[in-house]
Amino acid sequence: MLFQTLDDKNQCVAVYSEGSLNLEDIPAGLTKTWNYAPYVSGDVEYANLYCVGCSLDDVCPPRLKDRWESINKKLKAFRRSFGIALVDMNNLCFFDLVQDRFLLEYCDVKNQITQHVFDNYEKPNNYDFLRDLTAVLHDIRYRKLNIDINGVKKIFAKPKTRAFLKKINVLSPYINYDIVGTRTGRLTTKKDSFPILTIDKDFRSVIKPNNDLFIELDFNAAELRTALALSGVEQPDQDIHEWIAKEVFTSDETRDEIKKKVFAWLYNPVAKNDTLERVFHRTKITDKYFNGQEVITPFDRRIEVDTRRAFNYIVQSTTSDLFLRVMIKVANVLKEKKSYVAFSVHDSLVIDFSMEDKHLLNEIVEAFSGTDLAKFKINMSVGKNYGSMKTKRL
Repeated sequence: MLFQTLDDKNQCVAVYSEGSLNLEDIPAGLTKTWNYAPYVSGDVEYANLYCVGCSLDDVCPPRLKDRWESINKKLKAFRRSFGIALVDMNNLCFFDLVQDRFLLEYCDVKNQITQHVFDNYEKPNNYDFLRDLTAVLHDIRYRKLNIDINGVKKIFAKPKTRAFLKKINVLSPYINYDIVGTRTGRLTTKKDSFPILTIDKDFRSVIKPNNDLFIELDFNAAELRTALALSGVEQPDQDIHEWIAKEVFTSDETRDEIKKKVFAWLYNPVAKNDTLERVFHRTKITDKYFNGQEVITPFDRRIEVDTRRAFNYIVQSTTSDLFLRVMIKVANVLKEKKSYVAFSVHDSLVIDFSMEDKHLLNEIVEAFSGTDLAKFKINMSVGKNYGSMKTKRL
């Protein structure tokens, strides 16, 4: 049965189906809708994941254009009025603030656009991944950050700090990720989001856990390990730069010198280094996943790119997908627990951790390290705020 949800928050349960608004009980047999809401369970298909990156405007068929544009203008007017009135939509239900007549008209057209997508778009090969990722990011979306400006009190007097504090007063304390913000699949944040990906390191200490502490997990040299995995080389169970220094170069160069040398070669297609080529098989990987016009990754991402950047895109996109998949695994370990995935920053995952879940720590580490291509060595840091994370030995 085709349906639409009227809000996507757990406390705002409301469904439109078969021409009626259901504001109390969810009808049985719901199967297809536009986008995800956590309170509708079962085998539901989401049209927005069939046309990833497209809006309702983008996929609206010509026969509905005029009607949709008229309704959408009213919708935007409602949202502008909520903004002017400083209505906090994170804590209120959209359907409580507008007339039922508008909701019925809006959902009827949305249903027709949704059906048009199911009739005309193919289901993506990575649909299940997109659905599971959407659920995880939705959970993050409505977890309010614990912001404490006392975390930067030692640098209150600095002009940069005062500018940040002024800005933070109007920022939403919620993180709203965009799964289609980059070509490689790496997450970005939407305009209305707290800027977790760009926050200055000096100000990270304002972000505190709602539970006992933050635990941060990331891959040790993520992209190098991805390259090894793609070429079928066994993963070293130690810091990869130290391994390269010892096993590959066997020279007196320092770890940092080796690291610079490796990355200077890795992403420069004209650079030559036979020793590194024998380890990472850059040419072999490029030939396997690049057809001369587009990269096709192991996770079926297709990215148009030139030869110069092909290897870069293969490794970056594959690394991103490996990370997002283990993030989903960790979120599943923590489902219905007090601890939860708080946010991610590029290839690191931050958990708002409760000590009552300490028995799960080994399972969390195993879930994060066990990527779809190989078991990766990982790093772990802990801290009482996001600015004071300290590395812990695993």
